[in-house]
Amino acid sequence: MYVSIEGIDTAGKSTQLNILEKTFPNAIFTKEPGGTALGIKLRAMALGGEAKSSIAEMFLFLADRAEHIEEVIKPNKNSLVISDRSVVSGIAYANQFEIDKLIELNLIATSNILPTHIILLELTPEELKFRLSQKANDSIELRGIDYLINIQNRMKETIKKLNVNHIFIDASLKIEDIAKTIEDFLNVK
Repeated sequence: MYVSIEGIDTAGKSTQLNILEKTFPNAIFTKEPGGTALGIKLRAMALGGEAKSSIAEMFLFLADRAEHIEEVIKPNKNSLVISDRSVVSGIAYANQFEIDKLIELNLIATSNILPTHIILLELTPEELKFRLSQKANDSIELRGIDYLINIQNRMKETIKKLNVNHIFIDASLKIEDIAKTIEDFLNVK
């Protein structure tokens, strides 16, 4: 089973991933971008501003995704693999491009391999505003609430278009309730 945890910044992905590591100690945990040796370099190039065009940046992330599928997902197809982000985030954050075109490109990069289960932790604008006010914001978070909510909406649209098993969870719920919902959704314990 290939599971992806998705959500905009501050949605609680890291918290839930930490819980999942304890709940499923035999699972393989990975991330996109940067889940492989090459991926670390590609991520640094993309996020470090080495790509001067948004198209070049997108292709760096696609290269990372292709390598991740080849090195992590395919060899572990009979294991529980839980990824911090996936194709969903890649498509959502490349918001200057059409979702359908990005899906096509990502299906090439992933050899048509998609997560079997996608979990999206959702925030309301009000909850997002509160969470952002409680921390120092990184460059993505500094783009603002409207930007992040737009990304979240693109995540939802992408997930629906990919037509894979998914669940949208209110990220303002208690941490334990979210964890239980995720565990029930995965139904592997």
